[in-house]
Amino acid sequence: MTERWQQLVQFLKEVRTELNKVNWPLRKEVIGSTVVVIISVFILSFFLGVIDVTLQKLLTLVIR
Repeated sequence: MTERWQQLVQFLKEVRTELNKVNWPLRKEVIGSTVVVIISVFILSFFLGVIDVTLQKLLTLVIR
């Protein structure tokens, strides 16, 4: 059982070491990326909505 604890402690030390190596983004970068994603989602959803309505109207004309 003691060996398991030692392995766990060693693992957590290695995790901490690796986390210190991570290049964390600045708050300004995160906000900028988030804004770009939100705007992209709105543009894409608007585009797909227009295509959906257009195809729906075309299908209605074909079925009649």
